[in-house]
Amino acid sequence: MTSTAERATRNDEAPVYDVLVIGRCGVDLYPLQTGVALEDVTSFGRFLGGSAANVAVAAARLGARTALVSGVGTDPFGRFVRTALTDLGVDDRFVRSYAVYPTPVTFCEIFPPDRFPIYFYRRPSAPDLQIDVADIDPEVVRSARLYWSTATGLCEEPSRRAHFAAWQERETEDGGRYTVLDLDYRPAFWASETAATEQIRAALGRVNVAVGNLAECEIAVGTKDPDKAADALLDLGVELAIVKQGPGGVLGRTKHESVTVPAHDIGVVNGLGAGDGFGGSLCHGLLAGLSLEQTLRNANAAGAIVASRLECSTAMPTAAEVAALAERSEPADV
Repeated sequence: MTSTAERATRNDEAPVYDVLVIGRCGVDLYPLQTGVALEDVTSFGRFLGGSAANVAVAAARLGARTALVSGVGTDPFGRFVRTALTDLGVDDRFVRSYAVYPTPVTFCEIFPPDRFPIYFYRRPSAPDLQIDVADIDPEVVRSARLYWSTATGLCEEPSRRAHFAAWQERETEDGGRYTVLDLDYRPAFWASETAATEQIRAALGRVNVAVGNLAECEIAVGTKDPDKAADALLDLGVELAIVKQGPGGVLGRTKHESVTVPAHDIGVVNGLGAGDGFGGSLCHGLLAGLSLEQTLRNANAAGAIVASRLECSTAMPTAAEVAALAERSEPADV
C-alpha cells in the first residue's frame, strides 16, 4: 500500500494538504511497567511523540493528506522520527534537521487512571523551536485545508515569529479553511503563566478554531468555567471554541450553536496522547463537514481509544474504531 507521504513526495512541488501541522516532535520513551516510579523502571518502549506529530499522525490515520512542519537533530533519534512519520503516513519534507540541538526525548510515569507525570528533555532548546520565517512555505500554508498550531510554538523565538508569519499568510486566503490553535499549555516551556497568556491571547485573534482543556482555557482566558471560557474564546475572535472537560465531556460552541457530548467510560492505560487523538479526529470531522455534535462525538471516541493504549502516535485509531465507539455515545432514538 502506498503511504500518503510516498504519494506526496513523487511530485517536485508540494501538494495541497488536507492538514498541515506545525510544532513539536520527538521521541517518547514510555515505561513498559505500570505503577512504577521512573527511577525503578527497567524497560521502556520507544515511540514517535510530540503533540504536533501525534495530531498529524492521527489525521493521517483517518485518511487526511498530512504534513508536519518541525525540526529534529542530526542524530539517530532524528532519523527515527523521520522514518516513523513517513511510515505513519505523514509527509516529513518540512521537518528540518539541526546539528546544534538534539532531538527531544520525553519520559513519563504511568499510574492509571489519572496520574501520568511527564518529563521533557528539551534544554537549552529544541529543534522544533528553531523553525523560522524562512522555513515557512507561504503557498503550502495558504493552500492547506486545515492548518494546526500549538501554543508551545509560541514559547520561544524564532518559532514564535514563524507562527505569526504563517498566520498572516492564512489571513490572505478566502474563507472556508480552518486555522486551529491547540492551547496546549506546558508550564515547563514558559518563563511564566503571564508570558503564556500574553502570547496565546495574541494568537487567538489570528485563528478561527481554538481547542483546549479546562486548565489551558484558564491560562488563555482566565477561567475554568466551560461556558465562560467558550464565550471568552469567541469574544477574542475565534468562530469555534472547544473546551475539553475530561470526565465532564466536551463543549463545542459557535455564535449560533452550543453542543456538549459526554465522555466515554473506558479503561485508561495512559492518558497523555488522548488530546492528540481528539485533535486528529477533530480535523477529520471539520474537513468532512460533519455536524458539530458528530464531530465532537467522534473526537471524544478517538481520544478515549488512545487513552486505553500505552503509546501515543502508533495508538491513533482508524475510522472504523472511532465510529464503533462513537455510536455507543449517541442518544437513543425516542
